[in-house]
Amino acid sequence: MAQLLIIGGSDAGISAALRAREIDRSVNVTVVVADSFPNFSICGLPFYVSGEVPDWRRLAHRTVDEIEREGIRLLLGHMATAIDPAQKTVEVVNTGGQKQTLSYDRLVIATGVAPIHPPVVGLDLPGVYLLHTMEDSFQVHHHVAERNPQTAIIIGAGYIGLEMADAFRHRGLQVALIVRSEVLRTTVDASLARVVEDELRRHDVEVAKRVDVESIQRDGSRLMVSGSNGFRKGADLVLMAVGVRPSSELAARAGISTGARGAIRVNREMATNIPDIYAAGDCVETWHQITQKYTYLPLGTTAHKQGRIAGENAVGGHRQFLGSLGTQVVKVFDLAVARTGLREEEARNAGFDPLTSESKTWDHKAYYPNARELLIRVRGDRRSGRLLGAQIVGHWQAQVAKRIDIFAAALFHEMKVDDLNDLDLSYTPPVSSPWDPVQMSVQDWAKSKERASD
Repeated sequence: MAQLLIIGGSDAGISAALRAREIDRSVNVTVVVADSFPNFSICGLPFYVSGEVPDWRRLAHRTVDEIEREGIRLLLGHMATAIDPAQKTVEVVNTGGQKQTLSYDRLVIATGVAPIHPPVVGLDLPGVYLLHTMEDSFQVHHHVAERNPQTAIIIGAGYIGLEMADAFRHRGLQVALIVRSEVLRTTVDASLARVVEDELRRHDVEVAKRVDVESIQRDGSRLMVSGSNGFRKGADLVLMAVGVRPSSELAARAGISTGARGAIRVNREMATNIPDIYAAGDCVETWHQITQKYTYLPLGTTAHKQGRIAGENAVGGHRQFLGSLGTQVVKVFDLAVARTGLREEEARNAGFDPLTSESKTWDHKAYYPNARELLIRVRGDRRSGRLLGAQIVGHWQAQVAKRIDIFAAALFHEMKVDDLNDLDLSYTPPVSSPWDPVQMSVQDWAKSKERASD
């Protein structure tokens, strides 16, 4: 009976396990999980800390019982420490220090990411937190609920940083957000990043830009954060959220090749350079559908897809990962900020001649109550007219995600910008217009192209 071993129990690992069992009910599947929380939504941690999701158990995509009912063996609280491809074994150790050797016929590595620890003095002080695991969220939640802090400093403005600014304000804390760059949100264009910054300030979040944090020190009962340009500010709680890196050291020690940013190198079938070893999720390189190159794009949606493909191929399939477009959305107070495809610099580096237009339009007919403005940026290739990307900022209830998904579907099918006018999109006055905002924005792009040609 075939033995499939999976290292990692988050999105990619559990998706691989479930798909393998769907395809072949005879395969023995074992998942090595470092903690006690397999298949939990790490993306949901800010909403647990904020209190909007009061029960942390609701963050489980599936419970342990539900996973095990699929015939999957979970080794909770076990850390993989070494892979021996020649012997087809993996050494693991549990939280009590007991070691054992597991054999496999096929192996899937889904070790995810590790938080970046910048060279800042004082990261180990009480009251300084990361937010990467369920245990991290319990610690932060306990601090907020039991110690009644009044102020918080967040270092970093990625997904976690922005969502935690919202979460802490939801709990009544005064919040300062510190970033190194001049542009607050580097995943979208500067004009949209300014809208996000305005939204933060509108909700009384202090934003400090161009600050390199150098140290965190205890100052009585508070923490004092110091940085470049004379920055110095105290708070009751500090959250470090400067990004993540692929957790690929285990694979590299076993001779598995790595690529972009140290992520595990895989082919389109999620196979590594070593026979019978696959990898998926935030620890691997991702094939970008537009550039036709591998890059590093750690996203939960991508991890689920890659895990499913790795699990299918590990039991004899030949399915390919068709690629990512970097489609993503984040809620920041009342705004949703979304993007898909390439930014200007990315498009130029990929050999395109990008032209970008910016449009403002109502999310539905203005005569129907509560119409909200959408700011949409469309990017296309000046020569071919091919759609290259889009970005949207608008009220989170204005169907921003629906609209970015239209652009994502168009990118997937390599449509030209003008082709989106031919899409048969739904309309009723409370939710859209006869020409959807997506189509109005691509019409503005065509006008921009005409003006640029004059």
